[in-house]
Amino acid sequence: MTAEPNPSDPARARFFVLQAVRAAGVAQVILGLLITQGQLAWPEAIGWVLIANGMADVFIVPMLLAKRWRTPQP
Repeated sequence: MTAEPNPSDPARARFFVLQAVRAAGVAQVILGLLITQGQLAWPEAIGWVLIANGMADVFIVPMLLAKRWRTPQP
């Protein structure tokens, strides 16, 4: 039998935060691509900034958060 996970488990909350950061990054990249391709009437520079920020949110920020949340080794 497996025990039910504790609803206030910090690992569970951190997992969902990591996934939310990644999903927001993907959304930013898609929005940036739409802007740079002329599908939205926003300045192209904003599109490039969104793409760069979204890529950082997908690849860099989750690693930094995981490293910060890591339990110290004895």
